[in-house]
Amino acid sequence: MNTPTRPLPRIRWRGLAYWIATVAVSAELAVGGIWDIARITYVRDIVTGLGYPTYFLVLLGVWKVLGAAALLAPRFPLVKEWAYAGTLFVYTGALASHLTTGYGRAEIPVLTVMTLLTVASWALRPPARRMGWSGS
Repeated sequence: MNTPTRPLPRIRWRGLAYWIATVAVSAELAVGGIWDIARITYVRDIVTGLGYPTYFLVLLGVWKVLGAAALLAPRFPLVKEWAYAGTLFVYTGALASHLTTGYGRAEIPVLTVMTLLTVASWALRPPARRMGWSGS
């Protein structure tokens, strides 16, 4: 007796890649932002080693946490665009700071990966999360 077989559900690779990149970036922003706001010793040492004042951490941390929330929240495509831009500025600014000062070069591979994940999340976002989408 032949048993009918169901086709396996089709994996939507683009959507899966989008969510993996977005969750990774948002998680790093949220955790990093909380660490910045708390000015934990590890982060404070890196920031002062790069030549920035410690109060910069609170400003950066608040914006990171807000950016993480914006990337994960439904709707508000304009806010998401700003969050992506800010996230790209954070990671590329950190890369430039580490490269020009030579301090904390071990951070460079992580920052490079986070920059690439930010670009991937932006490029792979579904139409409902893009500017100009009417929802109809």
